[in-house]
Amino acid sequence: MAIIEVNGLHKAYGGRPVVDGAGFRVEEGEIFGILGPNGAGKTTTVECVEGLRVPDAGTVRVAGFDPVADHDRVTGLLGAQLQESELQARITVREALELYSAFYPAPADWRPLVGRLGLEDRLTTRFGKLSGGQKQRLFIALALIGNPRVVVLDELTTGLDPRARRDTWKLIEDIRDSGVTVLLVTHFMEEAQRLCDRIAVIDGGRVVALDTPSGFVRQATGSTVVSFVPTRALTGPELADLAELRGVASVTPPDGDGTVVLHATDDTVTPLLSLLAGLGVTARRLRVTETTLDEAFLDLTGQDA
Repeated sequence: MAIIEVNGLHKAYGGRPVVDGAGFRVEEGEIFGILGPNGAGKTTTVECVEGLRVPDAGTVRVAGFDPVADHDRVTGLLGAQLQESELQARITVREALELYSAFYPAPADWRPLVGRLGLEDRLTTRFGKLSGGQKQRLFIALALIGNPRVVVLDELTTGLDPRARRDTWKLIEDIRDSGVTVLLVTHFMEEAQRLCDRIAVIDGGRVVALDTPSGFVRQATGSTVVSFVPTRALTGPELADLAELRGVASVTPPDGDGTVVLHATDDTVTPLLSLLAGLGVTARRLRVTETTLDEAFLDLTGQDA
């Protein structure tokens, strides 16, 4: 069952289209990712879902409700962590939780919530004294305090160190496992690949692709990367023979340490080794890895996220 439906969404600022016909469906209980280069329209799209922006055209529904016309209903079932959020520097964690609890007729008990988020020993700490990771966890708590069916997380781990980022990923998985649908906007490919059940890539205000992370990787040009160092330098004609092997999309000539890289498929490995054996060449430091979501994203958009 789709809990979020976006169809033909348009939004422009000063006559400049930012969202230009975007559309997707988010199924209940999944982590749905939105990826795209800077300025692609990701945040504007989710702000329309949250009811913070009024679309110029198209429809948005959250559990069947219009986020603008049925604003009170949607705010009762949707929690949001915005791309940029602040609280007054002197408010304590406890005060913020109690204040936000007062906004809802049946709020979640924030005590076990702060336990899950590791904030028990920060209840009397003022917001201005929290670390970046602690602030992010507090905003997650505030997004969940209304017992939402859907939570929108926009660039959640930007600015966090690698350890804090991975701790936050585990928390997002726990949120999904508790039955909450997660709409995640991110530009970290590793984050999307680990967390998301499905991903929509937005570019130029449109959804240009929608698939699972593994589906994107399979579609990428050369879904397998084969690298090796030959025991002798390969000639130009020999490199051309590599490019003719079954499944090879491209061959990167030797770099500084002599490594040759092929973007190919799993079916390429055996013919490659046979060809090298026929040339009297051994493949040292042979590595066969799957293409990353980063490379699949570049295939789709032609630019880094």
